[in-house]
Parts: sequence; C-alpha cells; structure tokens
Amino acid sequence: MRAAVRNQTELGEKAQKLMEAGELVPDSLVDEIVKTRLAEGDSQRGFILDGYPRTLGQAEFFEKLAAREGIDILAIGMLVDDEVLVRRLSQRWSCPKCSKIYNEGSNPPRKSGCCDDCGSDLIQRKDDRPEVIRERLQIYHQTTRPLIDFYQQRGQYAEVDGAAEVERIFDAMIRILN
Repeated sequence: MRAAVRNQTELGEKAQKLMEAGELVPDSLVDEIVKTRLAEGDSQRGFILDGYPRTLGQAEFFEKLAAREGIDILAIGMLVDDEVLVRRLSQRWSCPKCSKIYNEGSNPPRKSGCCDDCGSDLIQRKDDRPEVIRERLQIYHQTTRPLIDFYQQRGQYAEVDGAAEVERIFDAMIRILN
C-alpha cells in the first residue's frame, strides 16, 4: 500500500486520502491494491506478502484470488511477546531520503540520528511510538490473530520464534520455505 501511495497510483491516491483523514482503508481497496501489484511481472515466480492479509475478509479474498491464479499459500507467523514488539518497533528509525531503516537496538547508525548512506537526519514514523504500537497490537489481537486458525485449518500455517536472533529467524523461515 505504501508503494501505491508513493507511486501516486489511482488506488494509492484513494488509500492516501483515507489514511490522511485518519480512517481505515477498507478491505476492498487493500484487496485491489494487492491484486494489482501481484499482476506485475516480478511476482510471477513467487512473492512474500508482509502485513497482508490482516483480516478474515482479506484472507477469504486472497484465497479466491490464489485459487484462480494457481498460487500456493503458506502463512508464516512470527510469535513475539507484545512488550518485545513495543521495544523493537519503538527503536526503529528511517531515512526520509534513501529509505534505509535502522534500529537503535539491533542495527544502529554509526552516528546517532544520522543516515550512514546519505547523511540525512533520521525520522521515526508516528506509528512507531510506544502508545501507537500498543493500540496496533490490540487491533492485531482482535482482527488479525484469528487468521492463525484460518490458515491452520487449511494446513497452510507455520510458526517461527520471532523473539530469536535475526539469523535464527531467517534460518527457520528458509527451512519452512524449503
């Protein structure tokens, strides 16, 4: 969705207006953005969706799209305690010019507050503040967590320990994908 907004696509502009008004982007618009993106040539050999689907409605839409397009679905859940997520996400900073992402805890810039690549001042997204993260986690538990059952019932779900070191998480995901 961020790419659609950044590229000023017709669907991205619709989503941006809703987000700027503080409204949720409806499933139907998110679904269309995903459908449009997956029609691009670079996704024909496979792809990873991060943060989609987020609702049962989106999962049902994607299931139909996948069946029509011959796409195999595998959902991978990363289990992490809420407070660990709050700590990790609230330490995330990004460069507004080159989009490089840093984390004060796991991947800090060489000079605090400054991008290693282009020297720009780093910024923190509004949704990476602890109070906003906790609100997002409440919404996750209500609307997204039920997707675990949805994909488990279909035999399309695997889990990794998201509290592990990055290398261990990566290795676990590679094993699952293989």
